[in-house]
Amino acid sequence: MKIKGKAWKFGHGITTDHIAPGRFFYLRSNLPEFAKHCFEDVRPDFISKVKPGDFVVGGENFGFGSSREHAPIMIKLCGIAAVLAKNYARIFFRNAINSGLPALILDTDQINDGDELEIDLGTGTLQNITTGREMTAPPLPPVMQAIIREGGLVEHIKKHGRLKLD
Repeated sequence: MKIKGKAWKFGHGITTDHIAPGRFFYLRSNLPEFAKHCFEDVRPDFISKVKPGDFVVGGENFGFGSSREHAPIMIKLCGIAAVLAKNYARIFFRNAINSGLPALILDTDQINDGDELEIDLGTGTLQNITTGREMTAPPLPPVMQAIIREGGLVEHIKKHGRLKLD
């Protein structure tokens, strides 16, 4: 599966509070409304300019902080096709996969804000169309790819009645 879009570059240490500001937590039962505040404190223009298929590009320890399962769901509701970072807080990574949002690990120093990217999720190959540079992320295990392909863990289990490992 190939995805093509624009990079939205963020720095190191993006927390779940940066993604899903706590002052709007009262909206957690209305995720489309809550998503309108995604990254509001670090990129006020994000919601008004993001396009479906774009990528969030982070640095070190992306998604650390509280275990807000809403954070990756909000990113996905904004139309983001995948998150790319040097590494992730473990719970954010699992919440991303479980919500059907691809999260790839690679050297994001080679990606600039606004770069046009194309990613093959099956192979982990990333082509930076803007710079002509190619990078490779470790591909996600097949079970994680299946969860993402089916829209998340809940949809996967609805389809298969269990976590299908083969």
